[in-house]
Amino acid sequence: MNPTDAAAFPIHAYQRWPLYAAGFTTAFGAHAVAAGLGAESADIGLSLLALGVLLALYDIAEVFLKPVFGALSDRIGPKPVIVGGLLAFSAASLTGLWADQPAMLAMARLGQGMAASAFSPASSAGVARLAGKHTGRYFGRYGSWKGLGYAVGPLLGAVAIISGGFPLLFGVLSALGLIVAMWAAVAVPRLAPLPRPRYTIVDVWRQSTERSFLGPTLVLAAATGALGAAVGFLPALAAREGLGTAGSVAVVTVLALASSLIQPRIGRLRDQGFLADKPGMVAGLLCIAAGTLMAGLLPGAVWIYLAAVLIGAGIGISTPLAFAHLADSTPSERLGRTMGSAELGRELGDAGGPLLVGGIAVAAGLPWGLGALALLVGLTAFAAPGTKEPAAPSTSG
Repeated sequence: MNPTDAAAFPIHAYQRWPLYAAGFTTAFGAHAVAAGLGAESADIGLSLLALGVLLALYDIAEVFLKPVFGALSDRIGPKPVIVGGLLAFSAASLTGLWADQPAMLAMARLGQGMAASAFSPASSAGVARLAGKHTGRYFGRYGSWKGLGYAVGPLLGAVAIISGGFPLLFGVLSALGLIVAMWAAVAVPRLAPLPRPRYTIVDVWRQSTERSFLGPTLVLAAATGALGAAVGFLPALAAREGLGTAGSVAVVTVLALASSLIQPRIGRLRDQGFLADKPGMVAGLLCIAAGTLMAGLLPGAVWIYLAAVLIGAGIGISTPLAFAHLADSTPSERLGRTMGSAELGRELGDAGGPLLVGGIAVAAGLPWGLGALALLVGLTAFAAPGTKEPAAPSTSG
């Protein structure tokens, strides 16, 4: 188990809350806009492939920058990266005030994704450093707050779009980023950078290909890929069944609530020794695959909502277990880089999921796209790691 800041000095609950709020902000920002795009795609002239591209832009930006900002948080400490990233998110959201056409929407999404690249991995590293021996519990809470962002984001996004279009939605997101940045600046303790050994390219390659890193990262990528596709395409399926904007985006809220409610319980069961990492991650991935198949093969609004419950439950099972496994098997001085690299895998999944479904849907229809995604998620279960490997103590070079 890693030595953490929680063992070095007293940590109060209120000091962790801004980290959870940062997770909420990235989820709210990503999926309030994404669900709105899915429900309104026909009105703004988006094809299925164009919808997939717009859904993926946020994550494409994160793919390139999360490892960079994760390593930066190791070098200077997580707090300044979190605060700076949230301020940048607020500024980027202002671009969306003029988002009356796809090009401006794309610019706003790209800017938000670049900003989230900073505060998202730094927040994960902060949670890990303040978790002590309860990584499952606190990553469960962190994931639950993200799930809350997924839940209320689509509904509030729909209300904002109905009331004032995308400009109002982006104005709300800008205000949210600013508020959470100020909260983090006041409440989050300063987590000083830890002494780090010198790593060669061979060391970095070995660390990146260890099963304790690669396995949970692939699990996160698969779960997040399914989430990214579901957030855009489940509302589109619901709209085809005759549901309005609110009814369509509510599908995402159901998915997110299922994920949010289950994550703290999964984390607690893990810390208490009642749930091992591998069987939990495998069960979660199989739930996601089953829900994705259900959405693609069974027509009707009821089946779409049931699919959302299954996908959300699977994400809620697999995600906190994968993050806690990473935290427990990584030395504290490189938690930022590890979390940034792991989240790169997530964002590849989040970008790849919508693109895969959209691309296959153009050629063969949406059910085939969802079926291909379900197959990939199911196969990822073979990558789930076994018993967690404790982080090896490191020495300065």
